[in-house]
Amino acid sequence: MVKAGVSLAGALNALSSQSENKRFKNILIEIKEGVEKGNTFSKSLKKHKDVFGDLFVSMIEAGEISGKLESSLEQIFIQVKKDHEIKSKIKGAMIYPAVILFAMTIIGILMMIFVIPKLTEVFSEFNVELPLATRVLINASDLMLNHGILMSFGLIILITGFLTLIKTEKGKFYFHFFLLHSPIFGKIIKKINLARFSRTLSSLLRTDIPITKTLGMTSQILGNVIYKKVILEASKKVTKGVNIAATLKNEKDIFPPVVTEMVTVGEETGSLDDVLVEMAEFYEDEVDQTMKNLPAIIEPLLILVLGFGVALMAMAIIMPMYSLTETI
Repeated sequence: MVKAGVSLAGALNALSSQSENKRFKNILIEIKEGVEKGNTFSKSLKKHKDVFGDLFVSMIEAGEISGKLESSLEQIFIQVKKDHEIKSKIKGAMIYPAVILFAMTIIGILMMIFVIPKLTEVFSEFNVELPLATRVLINASDLMLNHGILMSFGLIILITGFLTLIKTEKGKFYFHFFLLHSPIFGKIIKKINLARFSRTLSSLLRTDIPITKTLGMTSQILGNVIYKKVILEASKKVTKGVNIAATLKNEKDIFPPVVTEMVTVGEETGSLDDVLVEMAEFYEDEVDQTMKNLPAIIEPLLILVLGFGVALMAMAIIMPMYSLTETI
């Protein structure tokens, strides 16, 4: 609408009338009223940083100062769209394994509660020593039946404790470090963070925001704290005259040589924003392809886990049958 020549207040009014979310509708009306009173767009947005975020507000502010508001809005649109696409692909890829694991858990609990106790009654009528696997299965079933509530509370406490731990600075660092070096998800996390790093930094470099602030804002967008820490350190080093590529070269584990070489070329030629766009598109395509292949990668693992669980349960139930036939 701004590109078409609609006034900012008029554009905000049109957006507010289209919004179905009441809270967001009221926020847009409030911003529009602020603009009509003579406040800048960025100043009106700052009152709602919890909704729009620092990146959005800072890019709008830089666009207003440089007289390139339309360009800033376009960069924000691309940034948000790409970020949303990555999140959607991750969620879509994880639905299938999540449903399978949930179904396996429910079936296992139902077996323990309803099926195993019936078999226990049958086995108890015969004075036969049961195999170890059967005894373990029966004891697990008895524990679930007799102390199910206590076990549920224990599980809730364990999950709550874990979630609380990973919210702490050290806990989050070690958890993210583990995820970053995990066999399957490690590479995916690296590609996602590299795509976000490239896309966000390129968007911010096309505004008049200082490079140190640009790097600081980019670090806040990254999901992994290891990447955040490295980019924040790069921001501090840049103020001392060190270029970005030199800082990233020391972190070969999370920034591959191809990334640092591309950044070096971009800094030397003065086209870092264009180089980062190319790199962002490359890693976004990589994430897209990985997410498409992820169900095919995880499916064999799920089948193995499911097969192993079924085999153990089958052995625990069938083996006593042989012992019973021998006694008969």
